[in-house]
Amino acid sequence: MNIFTKIVSLLKSETDFVPNPNDNSARIKYGGLYISKELDNFLQEEVIPGLDIQPSIFWKSLESILDTFGPKNQDLLDKRTSIQKQLDTWHLERKGQPHDAEEYKSFLKDIGYLIEEGDNFLIETSNVDPEIKTIAGPQLVVPVMNARFALNAANARWGSLYDALYGTNVIPEDEGAERSGGYNPVRGNKVIEFAKNFLDESVPLKKASFNDVVGFILLGESLQAELSDGTRSELRDTNQYIGYSGESNNPSGILLKNNNLHLEIQIDREHNIGRDDPAGIKDILIESAITTIQDCEDSVAAVDASDKVTVYRNWLGLMRGDLQETFVKGGSEMTRSLNPDREYTSKDNKALTLPGRSLMLVRNVGHLMTNPAVIDKDGSEIPEGILDAMFTICIAKHDLQKTGNIINSKKGSVYIVKPKMHGPKEVQFTCDLFAAVEKELNIKPLSVKVGIMDEERRTTVNLKECIRVAKDRVIFINTGFLDRTGDEIHTSMEAGPMIPKAEMKEQAWISAYEDWNVDTGLQTGFKGKAQIGKGMWAMPDEMLEMYKTKDMHPKAGANCAWVPSPTAASLHALHYHKILVSDEQDSIASRAKANLDDILTIPVMKDSRTLSKEEIQLELDNNAQGILGYVVRWIDAGVGCSKVPDINNVGLMEDRATCRISSQHVANWLHHGICSEDQVIETMKRMAIVVDEQNSGDPSYTKMAPNFDGIAFIAACDLAIKGRSQPSGYTEPILHSKRLELKN
Repeated sequence: MNIFTKIVSLLKSETDFVPNPNDNSARIKYGGLYISKELDNFLQEEVIPGLDIQPSIFWKSLESILDTFGPKNQDLLDKRTSIQKQLDTWHLERKGQPHDAEEYKSFLKDIGYLIEEGDNFLIETSNVDPEIKTIAGPQLVVPVMNARFALNAANARWGSLYDALYGTNVIPEDEGAERSGGYNPVRGNKVIEFAKNFLDESVPLKKASFNDVVGFILLGESLQAELSDGTRSELRDTNQYIGYSGESNNPSGILLKNNNLHLEIQIDREHNIGRDDPAGIKDILIESAITTIQDCEDSVAAVDASDKVTVYRNWLGLMRGDLQETFVKGGSEMTRSLNPDREYTSKDNKALTLPGRSLMLVRNVGHLMTNPAVIDKDGSEIPEGILDAMFTICIAKHDLQKTGNIINSKKGSVYIVKPKMHGPKEVQFTCDLFAAVEKELNIKPLSVKVGIMDEERRTTVNLKECIRVAKDRVIFINTGFLDRTGDEIHTSMEAGPMIPKAEMKEQAWISAYEDWNVDTGLQTGFKGKAQIGKGMWAMPDEMLEMYKTKDMHPKAGANCAWVPSPTAASLHALHYHKILVSDEQDSIASRAKANLDDILTIPVMKDSRTLSKEEIQLELDNNAQGILGYVVRWIDAGVGCSKVPDINNVGLMEDRATCRISSQHVANWLHHGICSEDQVIETMKRMAIVVDEQNSGDPSYTKMAPNFDGIAFIAACDLAIKGRSQPSGYTEPILHSKRLELKN
């Protein structure tokens, strides 16, 4: 059997690895549940201590919740399948006919896909922290499965502006300003120049530039800047001076505030930077990642009890405040832990404490997947989303009860971001589930808040009604281009071949979708109460481009937007100093709402025959390389999110969303004959060689070529070739199955 035939044979097989649910030798029985011993030990030995909960009661509560919500969960998934079949049939019956937009919209209403909007209303969520209500700024998203990353993100509330500038391409490397080697004073001077210009724009002096400052004097509640000509100047807006650190006659830090964001001018004339600065400024510390989503979903590879314990253990450490991670950096061993709060003296000479960490949200998984960590009375894996709700909320009770020395939510709330919900009934299910968990765990009703990810088409078109059913819990809505486009392709799979990926962002539906999200949020009272978010900057090395362009998110009325790193958070924070989002929201609120008809426009090619063979192959190459580069790390290394080189060797932050859009795009073109299965496999083989070469510096990496029969390679091919049959176009069923196959 040659390689090609072998690959085809493997792909034709419909058998995927499934753990034996009847093997209960490594399980503990509670009632009708069979629980992994590792998960039960974790609960008893780590989660429960300090809480007023007994393990047996916890598992009994979970079983009770499963009895109620398990069937409902399945009904919702069945509804997705039913709707998709009706959509497919509608398109197939009209194949070759011009698309009738009005007939289509009527059809969507008839099948319950599109729901009639009710009367206007305003959200009523209470006990929400200011980081969500009133402070606009960057939002970090990080895989909580990685303790070091989780800690870095939580600690990214404050970041060094000098470091963020010096270490990135925001500062060009021309005219002797290279980054290589030790400290480069030429580059350092450019950093300082940039930073002082930022001060001039954000916290300007009345009659001078910060370049002219040679010192600072605190006089009562007044901040005076000493200037090089011997005169002094106050801030143009004296209210921007908040306080100081150190001694009043010799401050080590000057605390300022602009657009609800703090910054600290750090002073140390003995420091190697401060000693050469006329004012002794060694750095500018800026409030950066206001909130962080600790992610249990798209950015992690958690397929069994062991993985879930790792995820939950790190979340537990964050909620108790005792998470630590020891690692080697630069030849030295380092231990990272959560930063304490920051202490200052206010300008009226009172103690002032500011948060030292991001406010943390946790993203649970969606409704689709099950997990073998717990087997129910029928011998089936339980829904992973229900398991996540039970554990992440129980763990967050440590924060609510203040069992540790570090507090996350000062308002006594638990913030859960819920992804991949399809329409209002699924949002209602989530709210009901959270209410049931609150009751079982003796948590005050409505303590658990929900962030609604607007990343599925049926949620987008019914967003107002999704918000309505969650109006007393909702704290967040956002848009996500990649997942949303993946669902767009899958939903309309039978409508025809889709346009190339690069053209998607230029389509009317995507801009209408982005505006619709903001419009609906403002219409339902999100201003000053909740977050309206925008998507991830996916190129962590391209900070100059981010700095030039990501101001579009606060300008669009978003009071948070996703960033991939603490450095990116510090740089994106500069946009919120320039743009007061509340003013932008006031302006946006008066515009006409985005057009639903635009959102319902299907991005099919008008004539696929206009694509050249070269254009088709280039698109396939790009998609295949992206799928392989991500999947090989997911399957072989259990890494759910990482910087993966694209086909042009540009590092992109990849998670399951990027994999979803690429795999669905290939599946769509394959289904409509734009390419053939043979062509897809040939492309995968060529791109596997490229990905192997891109990972050649990793000694732990297992090559896919030349045999092309490894689990990772087969998984990548499956995602494309079997993509049309995957529920909603999700990647999880194949990825989980193949990862379990490798692990077992």
